[in-house]
Amino acid sequence: MNGFDFDIKDLSLAGLGQKRIEWALQEMPVLRGLAERFRKQQPLQGIRISGCLHITTETANLARTLKAAGADVVLCASNPLSTQDDVAAALVEHNDIPVFAIRGESTEMYYQHINAALDHQPVITMDDGADLVSQIHKSRTELIDNMLGGTEETTTGVIRLRAMAKEGALRFPIIAVNDAMTKHLFDNRYGTGQSTLDGIIRATNILLAGKTFTVIGYGWCGRGIAMRAKGHGANVVVTEVDPLRALEAAMDGFRVMPLFEAAKLSDFIITATGDKHVVDKMHMEVMKDGCVLANSGHFNVEINIPALEELAVGKQRPRDSVDEYTLADGRRLCLLAEGRLVNLAAAEGHPSTVMDMSFANQVLTAVYLATQNHKLANRVHDVPTEIDQEVAQLKLAAMNIEIDELTEAQVRYLCSWQEGT
Repeated sequence: MNGFDFDIKDLSLAGLGQKRIEWALQEMPVLRGLAERFRKQQPLQGIRISGCLHITTETANLARTLKAAGADVVLCASNPLSTQDDVAAALVEHNDIPVFAIRGESTEMYYQHINAALDHQPVITMDDGADLVSQIHKSRTELIDNMLGGTEETTTGVIRLRAMAKEGALRFPIIAVNDAMTKHLFDNRYGTGQSTLDGIIRATNILLAGKTFTVIGYGWCGRGIAMRAKGHGANVVVTEVDPLRALEAAMDGFRVMPLFEAAKLSDFIITATGDKHVVDKMHMEVMKDGCVLANSGHFNVEINIPALEELAVGKQRPRDSVDEYTLADGRRLCLLAEGRLVNLAAAEGHPSTVMDMSFANQVLTAVYLATQNHKLANRVHDVPTEIDQEVAQLKLAAMNIEIDELTEAQVRYLCSWQEGT
């Protein structure tokens, strides 16, 4: 038995979890290469890292790579319904990485686990939703002086952290891994696109072809969801508040309209905004019978669940991850995964291939933070361009793809102004 504290569901699941972790690693060649490189160099030797992340096979390989680089790693869950209990067990039993996460844990236990991860006294945090950073600033301020910094994995977390920085409340530097080109262009678009559709199909087993499928928000996640739904033969509608994104959606071939109008037509309504109550009572009052509601944003606030509960006169669970609400007029609205991020609560999250790039950014950014020695300002920083470029180069090499290089003359031309027409 391991000689450290942890809190997981069942240690006997470790064997299955380890097999699934190794399966995922086959599709993560960049992380494999970084682990091999850093196992020799040990750039994170003695660095304590606490990660509040989705406890999945991909995250397990991130944690194992950090440990190979010398880090002392502890994990907790960034969502009560995203933990894969067999993976948590495998991390504890076979990888000597403490985990505090149980699928379906209560909100109270969720925060107990966050504080357990902070008891590790990290000098670097890795967040997916900014809950670690938020908790440090609210109730664990004794940790701040020793913090080298933190990283943030998701759009919602970056929004929260930029708000903190704008108010002058952020007391150590954060690097927005989410905003790296090799993260949001791939993870958010292709990862969220595939995994969200996977979650919806697993939860409902409803054919998407011919259905009206509304995507709320046309950021990178919304783009991916709309693209994949279109590929399934759905009639895709996009709703937006940003005129540029709305225009882009229209020119990408999607119908664009206000949500109140789309709600009357939709068989599926999927949120991907990072904002609160984008699906509200007034929309529910005009939805079609049988409309399926799902959220692909980080927090379960995008759909106004209290309003849905208030409108309902009955509720049943006909399938795992599906709650069917019956309204007073007999209409039924189906909420997936309790309004939590459907791609992880009803499926397995992003494919390993895209998480390979996202988590390579996490590893390289942690090494970067460890070398800065408190030099970075207390604000939200971009991932250094050279890290983004390195991840892209490593991924291309792993895919056996070669690209051209500029000649010296071409470099000079691009750096000069004298030559013209």
